[in-house]
Amino acid sequence: MTASYFWSIDPKETLAALSKEIPLILIPIGFLLFKNIASEQKGKIIEYYSYTIVAFVLYYLIRAIIRYFIYHDARMFFYHGENDKDYGLVPKLLNAIHMSVFVAIAFFYFFTKEAKSKTDTFLSIFLFGFILLLSSKNIILVVVLLALVHLFFFSKTGHKLRLRNLIVFGLLIGIILSIGRIKDRFKVEFQTNTNKSLSTNVIEGVPSGVHYVSIKEAWTNPTFTTNDYFNGTAFRVYQLRVFLELMKENDVFFTGFGLNASYPKIKEKAVHYNLYMGTKNDPDSGYQSKNFHNQYVQNFAELGVFGVILLLIMLIINVKNAYKTKDFVHFAFAFLMISLFLTESFLWRQRGVVFFTMMYCLFNTGIVQYNSKAE
Repeated sequence: MTASYFWSIDPKETLAALSKEIPLILIPIGFLLFKNIASEQKGKIIEYYSYTIVAFVLYYLIRAIIRYFIYHDARMFFYHGENDKDYGLVPKLLNAIHMSVFVAIAFFYFFTKEAKSKTDTFLSIFLFGFILLLSSKNIILVVVLLALVHLFFFSKTGHKLRLRNLIVFGLLIGIILSIGRIKDRFKVEFQTNTNKSLSTNVIEGVPSGVHYVSIKEAWTNPTFTTNDYFNGTAFRVYQLRVFLELMKENDVFFTGFGLNASYPKIKEKAVHYNLYMGTKNDPDSGYQSKNFHNQYVQNFAELGVFGVILLLIMLIINVKNAYKTKDFVHFAFAFLMISLFLTESFLWRQRGVVFFTMMYCLFNTGIVQYNSKAE
């Protein structure tokens, strides 16, 4: 990231962005100084974290109830609003998708405890309910799948009935994917225009009567109109299309455009395709101001092929160590990050880089490396 300053197409923007990425080096230095962290200490830290998240969840639910009685609007219990003063379960600045990830880690702490008390069971249900209210379909799907994996393969019952559970798990996933409504939902996403999506709208406050862009249109349309609106899934497909075009048109395969320096290129494409560019009072509300919403693509576009390779290596090591330690909360964190990076440029947000780096270092610190069978 720092090196990209020297070839960035927008050095000023790259320099400004480096300040929020400092945790990527400061937090690992801290863990290097205190590297002998025992598994019991890790467990205590995750326990304190999980109970703190419970307190946050309780706060936001009480906040939503109070706001509901003031405004009589059920939207106070779901997702995040258009701005921090508007409707939504959490403020937009916090971001419902990010909050879903924070809560998911705490959920798995309580859900995967071997000797669960009634309190642990209640808190598991309580946190899962909050994840549902946050309405991040990507995170909900991953949490459900990880919970099923734990029940079938990691729990005490799962160990006793592993072969049968494998068959049942496969059948269950097959049935879920074969349900007519779900199948039709995916067909609608790809073939038609709908204001209902697997993910939320990118532009908030969409007026009625506009044209909703389908995934197919996002990938193939030669141009759009300012009356075209993208839901979250279609917009991510459009951004992937833009990324591939930029890679073909610019010689940046190895270097990228520079940290946080892809915005001018994204704006050029938005102008080229005649996308909605916001209002006079709020020009940043248009699609031209949005990043790639994909961490892998974001790394490739701004840091080049080596930037995305470094990220992939980190994720592979994370999964490998999770498997080695048999720590399911670590396992859940690893796969939540892999999934989240497909839909969010999580590390380009300060809260994202702090959370990821802190958890990554915590889970991957103090793992004993065995060099031989004798050891």
